Amino acid sequence: MVEIANPIYDVVFKYLMRDEKVAKLLLSAIIGKEVVSLEFRPTEHHFPVGELLTVLRMDFNARIVDADGNQELVILELQKAKMAGDIMRFRRYLGEQYANKENVVREESAEYPRRKALPILSIYFLGHTLAHVKAPVVRVNRAYFDAATGEQIHEKEEFIESLTHDSIIIQIPYLEGRRRTELEQLLALFDQSSVTTNPHFLTVDEDELPERYRPLLRRLQKAIADPVVRETMDGEDDIIEEIKDYQRLITSKEQIIEAREKVIEAKDQVIEEKDKAIEEKVKTIEITQKRIERAVLKSFAGGTSIEDLADMFELSETEVSAILDKMR
Repeated sequence: MVEIANPIYDVVFKYLMRDEKVAKLLLSAIIGKEVVSLEFRPTEHHFPVGELLTVLRMDFNARIVDADGNQELVILELQKAKMAGDIMRFRRYLGEQYANKENVVREESAEYPRRKALPILSIYFLGHTLAHVKAPVVRVNRAYFDAATGEQIHEKEEFIESLTHDSIIIQIPYLEGRRRTELEQLLALFDQSSVTTNPHFLTVDEDELPERYRPLLRRLQKAIADPVVRETMDGEDDIIEEIKDYQRLITSKEQIIEAREKVIEAKDQVIEEKDKAIEEKVKTIEITQKRIERAVLKSFAGGTSIEDLADMFELSETEVSAILDKMR
């Protein structure tokens, strides 16, 4: 067993990917095609403190070769997120890629030079899991189909290729114990079940890693000795804890607000019930009043005096007179 720096940390992941040979090995394994050349594209974004450390974004211009030997220049957009809830940020980054005027290549033609949009392949390293899919590595590949027959169309169209893209999603929590393919064996370097008592480090079995991927292991071993990397990991821990504290605070406040809303709702229900009871009492009083008025009028018509009616119905003579005046 050997100890390596934990690539779940942004600083370690960036340290790993800054080595071109290592980056090409990792990306080739993930996309399933050989990356023959790789150019890092600096990306600069301004976010609130802490946001940048929840999502790491790295872009590359890559020349890849397929199984038939055909070469293609593509943009590899690699994003790594520690926490859930970053979908909107991913969408924003992707929108920036489509809007970036530099993401084109100039092609010479017999008539005139033309500009062609570079295909985009998005790779997502997730420190959390998706809601339903449990596979550690998920490939989302475009396919064309005839809408009438359902048959797949194998020819590629520049229009479609320029407006859609493939994606690969790696769910780090589901890497535990998964070593079925060479890619899963390589991604064991990210398996968080191998973390030591210090979360900055993982212990891995070198013999389980295919020989050609050993440079990644060596690079992660080297990162341990880098004082800047170690110090930055401490900084990431602090910021992530602050973010978690902030999220807990928000959750607590939301729970308080929800509890208050329930109390208010209960009070509103009590008030509503009281209003209904009052309304029913008013109706009962009105019905009783009408019965008294009819009885007073009937008794008066039968010869009972106002004075006797007042005694009979426990009313004042003035109230009896008012009833008689109203009913006449």
